[in-house]
Amino acid sequence: MAQHQSFSSSSLSIRPISLLNGLLLLVSLLLLLGVFLSRKGSPLSPFPNVSSSSSLPSNWRDYSLSQAAQFVAKDGTVIVCAVSYPFLSFLNNWLISVSRQKHQDRVLVIAEDYATLYKVNKKWPGHAVLIPPALDSQTAHKFGSPGFFNFTSRRPQHLLQLLELGYNVMYNDVDMVWLQDPFKYLEGSHDAYFTDDRTTIKPLNHSHNLPPPDRNGVTYICSCMIFLRPTHGAKLLMKKWIEELQAGSKGYEGNDQPAFNWALNKTAHQVDLYLLPQAAFPTGGLYFTNKTWAEETKGKHVIIHNNYIIGYENKMKRFQDFGLWLVDDHALESPLGKLE
Repeated sequence: MAQHQSFSSSSLSIRPISLLNGLLLLVSLLLLLGVFLSRKGSPLSPFPNVSSSSSLPSNWRDYSLSQAAQFVAKDGTVIVCAVSYPFLSFLNNWLISVSRQKHQDRVLVIAEDYATLYKVNKKWPGHAVLIPPALDSQTAHKFGSPGFFNFTSRRPQHLLQLLELGYNVMYNDVDMVWLQDPFKYLEGSHDAYFTDDRTTIKPLNHSHNLPPPDRNGVTYICSCMIFLRPTHGAKLLMKKWIEELQAGSKGYEGNDQPAFNWALNKTAHQVDLYLLPQAAFPTGGLYFTNKTWAEETKGKHVIIHNNYIIGYENKMKRFQDFGLWLVDDHALESPLGKLE
């Protein structure tokens, strides 16, 4: 009986300790689970690209391109756009279409002014970076204007920096809408992928080589949708593009695309180039104006580019007319939500 009482007393003294150990173990497991769920890209995290505040700067002016690319990159790939404040609604429209293809987490917005930098990062922390100098935030520069050229001519410098950091880079202008996942069309392991800006209809099985220049020695490749791998060839192409822009030809005034075409032609023998299919990546001058072609190729369209038209309001109206202005009814599908 005495032994039994002694054993019972010992058991009572052990139980609280065991219970405490169990609670400590449970708390530890919960803490570990919380760390796992908060990791960027965790499939179980409700906000997969939100990391701890310690990984983001207290002042967005201190946020570097290297930090931003590391924050958004997924599978070594970054999707890049460059935006000034007047075009935030077009950014949001494009982001809705990107989100529908489940690629929004890897988007990096290169803000061309501080108003854009702060607005985007307030709504979507970590997804915007500014590479000085900042441009004027109040002017919606028209195509062909000096302001527009200052905006677009920095593009190859941004892309080259990301390539030097080791990332695959997809660049889009924000007057685009994704209807399908474009990554499925990046066949092979070429250095650079791009689209033709001509309205001439190509056969569905057209060549993926750089089109031959016309009688004036000119090609019309679009500089608004590009995919690059961090290879020597892609870096060489960007460096040549920068050189062509710095050469300062009058033919480039207000438009960086001719310089891109000259760079393509001058490096074609050194760079592995791939022309994306026209039916999947049509120019706006074809998709919006040739109803017969658009109907015949229906279901094949991947990214629609709203070019071959000038002016903010005109672009918006054309998107509205074709059911591609998504912001009014679907803003909550964008990581930025409704913009005021």
